[in-house]
Amino acid sequence: METVKTMTANPLSAAVHWNDQGLVPAIAQDWQTGEVLMMAWMNPESLALTVAEGRAIYWSRSRQALWRKGESSGNVQLLKELRLDCDGDTLLLRVEQVGDIACHTGRRRCFYQCWQDDNWQVTDEILKSPDELYGPPQ
Repeated sequence: METVKTMTANPLSAAVHWNDQGLVPAIAQDWQTGEVLMMAWMNPESLALTVAEGRAIYWSRSRQALWRKGESSGNVQLLKELRLDCDGDTLLLRVEQVGDIACHTGRRRCFYQCWQDDNWQVTDEILKSPDELYGPPQ
């Protein structure tokens, strides 16, 4: 992982306001439709690798490891454009979602629940079961 000194010396990372864990939220958006697909976290290394490889690479907080989106499922996100918000504390990745599934639940997007009639309603169908995407739980 990059040091604070390296992060500020690197123009890609210098403008980013990293949180106290060295992370920044990253929103993945379909580059053609504008649909918000998911939110994940990035650290300086995952950000640099995303740019270098032209595909979304996030930081998994649960595994404490780099997470190449689509590594297991084949549902890769190809980077089309990278943006930083006005406060420098959120990244926007405009991506081509290969495989049409961004969510680990097997749906197109992670934002598949909508607040309606005083309750969270599931609005998006499962396109492929998680077992089909990742194999049965172990």
